[in-house]
Amino acid sequence: MSIVLIAGSPGSVSRTSALIAFIEGLLEARGFQTDVFDANEFDGNAVFFADVADPQVVRYREAIAKADAVILATPVYQASFSGALKGLLDLVPQRGLKGKVVLPLATGGSDSHLLVIDYAMKPVLSALGASNVLSGVYVSAGQLIRETVSTYRVEEEASTRIQRALDELIEALPAPAAVSGRANPRIAYA
Repeated sequence: MSIVLIAGSPGSVSRTSALIAFIEGLLEARGFQTDVFDANEFDGNAVFFADVADPQVVRYREAIAKADAVILATPVYQASFSGALKGLLDLVPQRGLKGKVVLPLATGGSDSHLLVIDYAMKPVLSALGASNVLSGVYVSAGQLIRETVSTYRVEEEASTRIQRALDELIEALPAPAAVSGRANPRIAYA
């Protein structure tokens, strides 16, 4: 199973990127293969002009195409998701999220932006063909505690909600096909 994680913050050190790194660690501990893409690691011109021949863009599009699930996180700007994330989503082919489980996440300064996932992110994800968009998780700034200049710690209550969302994502993934005649481990046999 392959899961793509997208950090949609334009900042090199951000709560959003820290959240994605935290989730990557949780998934890898469960044995999942992950590909992480951070908006600030792309060539801005390649994203802005949708240069689908750019090597980073090619790798990103290929990873999305083969992924079973996509987890994307954004900071909240002007009651919506970041332009950096929108630029990355614009690189996904039309219907490019079809058949994928999608988990949206948002980070914001206060709980006033709690509905950004439902009102701003989900319509765009649906336009890209995503039909299995999970509820999502909103994490406020107070739940991402700065420990050093470049690191954040996810507060316990937020961590619990994220782990529940990951459980939901894993449950929604297609069961792996039987390998070498062995029974599928996700199916209980009597």
